[in-house]
Parts: sequence; structure tokens; C-alpha cells
Amino acid sequence: VYVLYGNHDAESEMTKKLLLPDNVHAFEARKATSFPIPHLKVVLHGRSFKEAATTENLVTSYPDPVPGVLNIGVLHTALEGGSIHPNYAPCSLDELHAKGYAYWALGHVHEHKVWTGASTIVFPGNLQGRHIREAGARGAILVTAEDGQIESVERLYVDVLRWFALEVDVSSCQAMSDVVRAIGTSLEKAMLDAASSIPMAIRVTVRGRTPAHG
Repeated sequence: VYVLYGNHDAESEMTKKLLLPDNVHAFEARKATSFPIPHLKVVLHGRSFKEAATTENLVTSYPDPVPGVLNIGVLHTALEGGSIHPNYAPCSLDELHAKGYAYWALGHVHEHKVWTGASTIVFPGNLQGRHIREAGARGAILVTAEDGQIESVERLYVDVLRWFALEVDVSSCQAMSDVVRAIGTSLEKAMLDAASSIPMAIRVTVRGRTPAHG
């Protein structure tokens, strides 16, 4: 297990005092460090946050790739910004591709995103949506590699509850009973479309001018 500390656990007193099992390895914060896994021909490069509000570009401190093995970069970053998350450890996609690693495992942004090219760059997203602003399926990433090359990137859904935002247009409704039926029909369709046994938490937003408003 390889742990990289981000803005929520950057060299805090709590993480300093945690007694971790022998198989857990944490990336240093003062400089980028590498963990080779010789029997797999893999090396991981990463640098933890020293301070929660880390705004410097950490990628520039990461080492060159090791020849003949699968190089994986581990980084907590807002990437190029533009998300709802604070702009910590910003860097560009071009910088990540130029580093020469086969794969970048990114954290911080809670949405699932994948970029391909010179490197495969992935935000796995979080394992569980915490509120209505983190709607939809959530999970982890299983990466398959062979001879230093990424073969596949598979998303594994592990969430136990899913949030959905549902808008219902009631402009054609004449009475409150029509509104209730419209909402019920929309809820049934949403559950059928989801095609999952996972419990759903749905926020219903009613839109449209209607005589039933009062």
C-alpha cells in the first residue's frame, strides 16, 4: 500500500502519530520519492503535501522515469483548475505527458476523468458520493499493464448509495394531482434507467409555470 498525503492530511499531527502496518509506505513531503517494486518491474514516484494549501507545481520536482520498468506518477493536484475544488498543486496535462511516465494516478478532484496520449492520466474520482453535488456512480480504478505498457483502465463501482438530481417539468399540469403523477412517473423512469439495486437518494426539482402552483 502506497499513501500520498494531500490537503486534508498534509503532515498533520494526527498522521504523524498514526502507527501504520509494515506494508504501508508513505511518500515524503520535502522532496519527491520513488518506491521500486522489482518483482513487478514497477516504480512509483510521488510527493506528499507538506502544507494543506500547497499551491506550487510539484511535478517539476518529480524524477525522470526509470528505464525498462513501468513508471507511475502519484500526485494530489487540481490539475489546470476549473473545478469546484481548491487549486492546489496546479500543473498542466502537457507537463504530465512530457514527464515520460506511463501512468499518472491523480487525487483531489472527486470526478472521474481519463486522458490518454504519451501518458495515461486518471482521476479515479471518490469511492462514494457524499452529497447531491457528487451525483452518479462512484468507484475505483483497476489498471492492467504488460511489459511497461498500459493495457486497460477499468472503472470498478464500489459505492453503496447514489445521489441523483431529477428535474420535473410540470408546465402542462392543471392540478396538484397531475404534479404528483408527473413526479411519480419521472421517479419510476429514473429508477429503471439506473438499472441498479443500489439505494438512490434523489433530489426532485419542480420547474414550469402551472395553475397548480398555489
